[in-house]
Amino acid sequence: MTTNADEGFENPDFDEDEGEEQFVPTSAGRKRLFSKELRCMMYGFGDDKNPYTESVDLLEDLVIEFITEMTHKAMEIGRTGRVQVEDIIFLVRKDARKYARVKDLLTMNEELKKARKAFDEIKYVGNEAKIK
Repeated sequence: MTTNADEGFENPDFDEDEGEEQFVPTSAGRKRLFSKELRCMMYGFGDDKNPYTESVDLLEDLVIEFITEMTHKAMEIGRTGRVQVEDIIFLVRKDARKYARVKDLLTMNEELKKARKAFDEIKYVGNEAKIK
């Protein structure tokens, strides 16, 4: 049984606009780039399926600040003005959790590259066999 107050409430589903980027203007004039992803992550870590917008905005501000600071630091070391993987590894080397995560992501990236290459070779060989 629903009340009149519940009838106007929509429960948005995260999968509705898959693939679309969500740009929500902020009071500072910046667009929200990670709102959808952060909402999903917050839900995955135990928050409500639809967390408060203020919480998501605060978290996004923190994420953007972290990315900006890391980028500036990375640009100052190594080859000035360029960000390279080695620079990021150097910056997180003393933080065991971040270092382990970066290492895992880089390893997974290499495995994906190898798998794509193997898949493309199989696909190429399969197409050659069809031609002959």
